[in-house]
Amino acid sequence: MSAELALYPREVAEWALDYPSLIDRLRVAFVEASAGRAASPPRNAASLPHQGAYLGAMPVSLPALRVLGAKLVSVFPGNAASGLPTHHAVFVAFDPATGAPRALLDAEVITERRTAAASALATDLLARPEAEVLAILGTGVQARAHARALAGIRRWSDIRVWGRRPEAAAALVRELSSEDAFVAVRVSVAGSPTDAVADADVVCFATHAAEPLVPAGAFPPGCHVVSVGVNPAGPEVDPALVRTSRVAVELRSAAFAEPPGGAPDLRIALERGWLFPDDAAELGELLTGARSGRRSSQDVTYYRSVGVAVEDAAAASLVIERAAPAGSVRL
Repeated sequence: MSAELALYPREVAEWALDYPSLIDRLRVAFVEASAGRAASPPRNAASLPHQGAYLGAMPVSLPALRVLGAKLVSVFPGNAASGLPTHHAVFVAFDPATGAPRALLDAEVITERRTAAASALATDLLARPEAEVLAILGTGVQARAHARALAGIRRWSDIRVWGRRPEAAAALVRELSSEDAFVAVRVSVAGSPTDAVADADVVCFATHAAEPLVPAGAFPPGCHVVSVGVNPAGPEVDPALVRTSRVAVELRSAAFAEPPGGAPDLRIALERGWLFPDDAAELGELLTGARSGRRSSQDVTYYRSVGVAVEDAAAASLVIERAAPAGSVRL
């Protein structure tokens, strides 16, 4: 068995996963998941309460893309303070015909890019067509990934970056400003989260904040909000935002799952009667037209991501298809 196991290291995933191709794979994955033709149960996890961390297991079957597998991911939010990655992950792919293990993929890049690609897809579905001002709150891996994934979704004229450490925000601004995708874009540091959000068309939260960074009333009419941050202690986005927003999620079963898998802001809103699970549209439903998203230019739309395994399966399928056999190492 071990002689047939292929290893796809990080550099292979980086080469294989361009955002336009990954977004196309995610369209298939979300439609299949919402239609019940893919199995992606909520994350099961072993918690480390004293560290606010956990090790999660995410099995998945996605027949449309010929993927059977599972991701193992460790989430350690405390690593951010020391500059270490907060997520480490591997994806194991099995032969869908025999169940034999076939490939082991470094899934840190997969996690990074599929998260940002799903947000870009949601933004394409929900943001106003004329959106041109983007706010990014956070300065880590996901902040960078979201800027790059969103580069091809709208014609941005202004990107504002906020971070708890101004020097990290300034470094990200310099980094993005040097890239071809942003050469015609004004990229600047925002003085505060509220300053970043003011008049923004799209707002991306990619932090480890344990409490809301911006009051719900500060979001401008018509904006689209994305939240991907993970902190078991609390949400980065004000739960009151859902009272006046059109909410979208990857899968309702995952978004409203018990900790540590679900979204804390959505659970708080559910407990307070501000939102019910069926109020949230799944991305697959938006893609097929089964549910509507934005209805007017004044709607505030909110995409809350928790990460689901069909995203990882879609990314893994692209890596294996493009890299095999030259890009893999046999174990």
